[in-house]
Amino acid sequence: LRGHDAFVSSVAFSPDGTRLASGSGDTTIRLWDTTTGETLSTLRGHEGWVSAVAFSPDGTLLASAGGDNTIRLWDTVTGEALSTLRGHEGWIFSVTFNFDGTRLASASGDRTIRLWDTSNGAALSTLRGHEGLVSCVTFSPDGDRLASSSDDTTIRLWDTATGEELNILRGHEGWVSCVTFSPDDSRLATTGFDTT
Repeated sequence: LRGHDAFVSSVAFSPDGTRLASGSGDTTIRLWDTTTGETLSTLRGHEGWVSAVAFSPDGTLLASAGGDNTIRLWDTVTGEALSTLRGHEGWIFSVTFNFDGTRLASASGDRTIRLWDTSNGAALSTLRGHEGLVSCVTFSPDGDRLASSSDDTTIRLWDTATGEELNILRGHEGWVSCVTFSPDDSRLATTGFDTT
């Protein structure tokens, strides 16, 4: 799939697998037909590189984020920009929807995680505790918890209802770059710059 004019930093499949979204250093998001490889639409609006893209569980919304410190929500059918979420004071490295698409979580270089209402773009809460940039964030399958990773070498678990920090997981000896829950919620996997 060719068409971006700069590095491609993030890709995500739609839930039904028929489309692929990509975010790039050329400040655009592209939607692709996964059968033909055709570009379906090019979404423009970011003023910096697009570092993260994510589809909502029903595939109707796309979230994008990046170097302009904003998150944007898009209608995946029309390509219309629905809202711009502002509040982070640093690059946004990760965005993720909860299981029903009503909430969005974002992780930023400003050391915070933010939770957003996807129906109106309202900021719901700001989670603070990491001592470095937050590189990745993910919801547990039931949506009750968030896991976040950071270059402070820790993973943190949060209660999504209260914003309370539930646990700090230590063991990595470098930047923790990614975190994900297993589908049955029994395990958490993390990756880091310490080669583990």
